[in-house]
Amino acid sequence: MIRVIIAEDQRMLRGALGALLNLEDDIEVIAEVGNGEEAFKSILSLQPDVCLMDIEMPIKTGLDVAEELKQLGSPCKIIILTTFARPGYFKRAVNAGVHGYLLKDGPSDELAETIRKVTQGKREYAPELVFGSLQEENPLTEREREIMKLVAEGKTAKEISAELFLSSGTVRNYISEVINKLNVKNRIEAISIAQEKGWL
Repeated sequence: MIRVIIAEDQRMLRGALGALLNLEDDIEVIAEVGNGEEAFKSILSLQPDVCLMDIEMPIKTGLDVAEELKQLGSPCKIIILTTFARPGYFKRAVNAGVHGYLLKDGPSDELAETIRKVTQGKREYAPELVFGSLQEENPLTEREREIMKLVAEGKTAKEISAELFLSSGTVRNYISEVINKLNVKNRIEAISIAQEKGWL
């Protein structure tokens, strides 16, 4: 029996996915959770074979969870379900070692089949997501992404400098550099574009 956790913040979709997968003879949904933090804890405590994970979730995104699990060497196979064909997301997912990356609107029997393939060690990526990933390279450096994530959380240059052990001036320089690179007027626009393209 393939043991599956579903991590999806939309309750209705989560319930529907669970009901559909439980109809399969060889798949059992052992937990359904609504945010990334719960997903991470459930994977560590329940040791499922597969976790179906949304990207956009509260507290931690699906990609954050996948990256943390990779660092821990977790044997759980991750399948990302998304509505977003954003290039940066796909690249991050591949780097985090996810085994599947699918669009949410795909047929449920295909999803069940993907779960089976993934447990056998295969990787399944939706072709339209792969194609989308080839379009745009992320122009931001690791440090720029780190700083812009903190800006997106509402932190001031002073708070960021304390957290990253940089001077406030250096933090402001990084933010200006990002604004210039993305050719926008301010940090709000910069965050909006970077998030939309999956660069953060």
